[in-house]
Order: sequence, then C-alpha cells, then structure tokens
Amino acid sequence: MATNIGMMDGAYFVGRSEILAWINSTLQLSLSKVEEACSGAVHCQLMDAVHPGMVPMHKVNFDAKSEYEMIQNYKVLQDVFNKMKITKHIEVSKLVKGRPLDNLEFMQWMKRYCDSVNGGGLHSYNALERRDACKGGKDVSKKSAAAQSSARCAAAPSKAHNARRNDAQSANTTNQSVKVTNSRPSSSGESAYEQQANPRVYNQITELKLSVDSLEKERDFYFAKLRDIEILCQCPEIENSPVVEAIKRILYATDDDASVVAEAQAMISKHDRQGEPLSPISELPEDRPKAETQKRKNIINVDVDAAASTTLSPRQRIADASDVHCSGSPLMTY
Repeated sequence: MATNIGMMDGAYFVGRSEILAWINSTLQLSLSKVEEACSGAVHCQLMDAVHPGMVPMHKVNFDAKSEYEMIQNYKVLQDVFNKMKITKHIEVSKLVKGRPLDNLEFMQWMKRYCDSVNGGGLHSYNALERRDACKGGKDVSKKSAAAQSSARCAAAPSKAHNARRNDAQSANTTNQSVKVTNSRPSSSGESAYEQQANPRVYNQITELKLSVDSLEKERDFYFAKLRDIEILCQCPEIENSPVVEAIKRILYATDDDASVVAEAQAMISKHDRQGEPLSPISELPEDRPKAETQKRKNIINVDVDAAASTTLSPRQRIADASDVHCSGSPLMTY
C-alpha cells in the first residue's frame, strides 16, 4: 500500500482523460474536468469505495459551494486518513481554489492509492446507494444519470446510420470480398497483408502513432518541469517574494489570456515602486568653508591686537604715538 510516492512515480504521469474516466466509471459520475472534484466529496467517496464503512458518508456534502463547506469535506477525509494511518498531506487551501494542477496531482495520488488497495477491485461498490446518504448526493446522481442517458441517445443514431451504411457497402462488395478472402492470408499474417494491400494508409498510421508517442513524452517532460518550478516556489525562504508571486500567477492561470503575463509584470513593478528612496546627501557650497576660515582669521587677529595693546609699557606706547605723528596721521592734534 503506497501512501507516499515520489514525484517521479508513474502515477503523476497519468493523463486527465484517464483520471476522469476512472472517476466516472467508479462513482458513476459525469465529470468533465478534474477541478470539478475540488469540493472534496469525490475524494471521500473514493476512500469509501476502497475502505467500506470507514467514511461517514452522511457528513459528506456533494452540494458544497463555498470554501467553508468544502473544508468540512476535507476534514472528513483527513479523519479517514488518520484512522488508516495515511501520512499524505492534503493541501486544502490550494485544492478548494479549484486550481487544475493541484487537483490533478492529488487525484493522481488518489488513483495510485486506490489501485494499490486490493488491486483496485471496486466492482461490487454501489456508488449511487452510498451517495444517497450524502447532502446533495441524490441531485448529483440524477444529473449524472441524465448526462449519461443523453450521451447514449446521441451515440445511438450514429451507430444505426453506420450500420445501414455498412449493410449497403457489404451488399455492393459481396463478390469482391469473396475474391479477397480466397487470396487473403491467415490472421497471423494480417498486419503484413494490410501493409502490402494499403502501404500508404499503413505508413500514415505508423507516423501518427510515433507522433502521439513523441507528444506524450514531451508533455510529461514539461509537466515535470512545471512541477519542479512549483516545488521551488513553495520554499518558505522565497515563497512571499514578489517574483515568486508573479511566477505563481502565470503558473496557476486557468486560461490562455495574454494579460496574465502583463499582470505578473505589474506585480513586480508595483513592489519596486513601493521601495523607499534614499535621502540625498546635502552638499555644502564650495565658498562656505573659505568664508568660515576667513572669519576665524579675523577673530584671531583682533584678539592678538587687543592682547598686544594691554601688554605694552607706557614708553612703548609713546614711541608708537610718535611714529604715528611723524607719519602725518590726521588723528594727531598739535
């Protein structure tokens, strides 16, 4: 029984169409998208199919629309996991948002787990009866039955038309078929006969098969790359980074709208604009230091002159006065 499987396990390379066919055949539903099972009710019933009696189906809500109602379904699923000692972590916050990649990954794990229990044998499970005990289960069963009946009715006329056309063709080619039967080899050499009879058609079929195989390998390769990017973006160190948020916006986009890239770029630009600019360093004018230096020199000269005048003797003062008189100073009177 596999509860934890690696990301490179073959279970994660199962396509959407195969997953949907498995869900619809097991539970008698008519889902067209994997994300339609985001409410958690389908997961609960799948666990009820592989572990009968372990899931309280009366607590499961198939009519869940809001995230609160969906979370209640996932609580029921988590209780079942705890009872069965399943250590798989359920990313409830991502699944309830209906993201296709997250829901596909979890449903791939569910298929892998269900296949590992009793070899995936669910033939005796009565999905309709068990779902009737759920809230909204009867409405889902009616819608699924109506969708299946309409699909059968649409396929019936085409089958009748093909049958009439085949009858007309068989009536016109009776003689030719007899001749071909006589010359046609046994079933063991049937493919060789087809290759010789219609080499052009055989070559086209071979090329188409090779093309499909190549496309599937390419799809699986790029899906693995996207998954690696998603795991990297979930690292706690960079999970809240604006660049990572922009990558997630592109990764989880549900349509091919070109505006998604523009929105991601706007998220990064908005964060850059919110950064605080550095305050400019104020510069002093070049002539200010010179003025300050000249002012200090003038103050020093005045102090020196005052000190000199107080320390001169009376004789030195008279000598200085005579020098001024001799020089013809207008300040001196006779």
